[in-house]
Amino acid sequence: MRVLGIETSCDETGVAIYDTHQGLMGDVLYSQVSLHAAYGGVVPELASRDHIRHLTPLIEQVLVQASTSLDELDAIAYTAGPGLAGALLVGASVAAGLAWARALPLVPVHHLEGHLLSARLDDPAPDFPFTALLVSGGHTQFMTVCQAGDYTLLGESVDDAAGEAFDKTAQLLGLPYPGGPALARLASTGDPRRFKLPRPLLHSGDLQMSFSGLKTAVAQCIREQAEEARADIAAAFEEAVVDVLASKAQLAMAQSGHDTLVVAGGVSANQRLRHTLQQRLNPRGIRVAFPPQRLCTDNGAMIAYAAWCQLQQPGVLEGYQAQQRPGFTVHPRWDLAAYGHRWRATIADNPDRTSQAGQNTPHSHP
Repeated sequence: MRVLGIETSCDETGVAIYDTHQGLMGDVLYSQVSLHAAYGGVVPELASRDHIRHLTPLIEQVLVQASTSLDELDAIAYTAGPGLAGALLVGASVAAGLAWARALPLVPVHHLEGHLLSARLDDPAPDFPFTALLVSGGHTQFMTVCQAGDYTLLGESVDDAAGEAFDKTAQLLGLPYPGGPALARLASTGDPRRFKLPRPLLHSGDLQMSFSGLKTAVAQCIREQAEEARADIAAAFEEAVVDVLASKAQLAMAQSGHDTLVVAGGVSANQRLRHTLQQRLNPRGIRVAFPPQRLCTDNGAMIAYAAWCQLQQPGVLEGYQAQQRPGFTVHPRWDLAAYGHRWRATIADNPDRTSQAGQNTPHSHP
């Protein structure tokens, strides 16, 4: 089975091809960082227009890279949500057009499922079941992953996600967009012990997290300190976030009883987080697995692979084949656990059913 995956949920245009026997055959990515840098963040309308400009050339590029053609594909997958509505619609409409023109199954993929499974594109791939820490600009969640499509939420941030806190703190420090990597670079030159910042909910006894108050503490610290303290403030902030995530990860592993923690999402590329998690969990006999560095941010490979995992389940391919008709739906907000149960349990039995799982705000196009 050979699947083309398209990712356009935010500010990266990703296209990839995953094959049962050859693995990841092609993977191309275009980042809009330079486009949005002047605005200090993602401008949704500009993001949508840029996806339109680059998606078709990227599809052509990945087909060449993989030495394959549209005629050799078995399915087309796209990120159906969550994400920016306009950006999602670009990928969905192109995927739907290709699938309809080639009479191929059209597979909608949850963006977070792509991240959760992306570590399995590494070698050696972590085995199911595992516990996952999904840490990105929009989400900080602990999940148990029993198999593809079977996800249970253990705990999450009650306000800002860790990645969002990184970006907002970077802005307070006057760092350029994207803020997270810029803050990490500055922090690498600072002393994290100079300033004592709070660790919200560190001792709450559950897996809930909060990073909004930490950001407020940084703002107060910046007001009281001289310009030359920026690196130390950045280091103290990074240390506080990592301390919370690592402590909660220890609790999550104790609760789940799993021997593998998968860390995915954009913040999983942070080197301090990687080092600290391994330092605390490896001595306990727990493996900490990450996606390949280039697959930590949004990408088409994780979408192609997640769709391929769906299609390996009995009856799922037949269900999608029975659905072949013009049209698609995107979900700017989408509950992950309900999504997984939906495609695993219902698509083969009821191929005409359209998912409205969780807190959906669907945009359907006939």
